[in-house]
Amino acid sequence: MSKRKRASYSREFKLEAVGLITKKGYSIAEASRNLGIEYSVLRRWKIQLADDPQNAFPGKGKLKAPDEEFRRIKRELERVKEERDILKKALAYFAEDQK
Repeated sequence: MSKRKRASYSREFKLEAVGLITKKGYSIAEASRNLGIEYSVLRRWKIQLADDPQNAFPGKGKLKAPDEEFRRIKRELERVKEERDILKKALAYFAEDQK
């Protein structure tokens, strides 16, 4: 069994492929056959572009800007919680020491 390498397409290619459907009037099936792309992949690209044209196709391994901000804030919250817990333990330790 040989594994097929996953194809990678640039943002510009994806925009042009979706443009065939939206601007030139090709059906998704026609465009997918002409470009050699799976129907479902081209359909997904069309939906992604329609949902969020500014942030569609952010790139390999990258998140959309709002998702990246959410991830950053979530990491910061975890760090702040850890710091709080450390301070609570230190406060309890020094409170015991005072007695």
